[in-house]
Amino acid sequence: QVHLVESGGGLVQAGGSLRLSCAASGSIVSINAMGWYRQTPGKQRDLVATITNGGVTDYADSVKGRFTISMDNAKNTVYLQMNSLKPEDTAVYYCNARARASTSWLFKDYWGQGAQVTASS
Repeated sequence: QVHLVESGGGLVQAGGSLRLSCAASGSIVSINAMGWYRQTPGKQRDLVATITNGGVTDYADSVKGRFTISMDNAKNTVYLQMNSLKPEDTAVYYCNARARASTSWLFKDYWGQGAQVTASS
């Protein structure tokens, strides 16, 4: 199995910054990509940013220019630097990894437990 542990959420004033981290552990054979998604009550989980193990990134339009995703392949860890936070960025942020565990030949999606990010106005 693959386990994802997130850290770094919290409360910040609008315009401030936060950095999320997510470390993957377990019987990992390979990680294809990692990313961040966010969800507010009653709404679907939306993509924030993704990064492949080759460094190719993708961002939601709403965070381009403000958020930066990066990945440390050696540590199986993904980061999300969030600058110029807005109240509408308030959500639970979930880490995702598309990975292959030693118990399977298939790549599967694994999820972290979620980290609350609140930007107050």
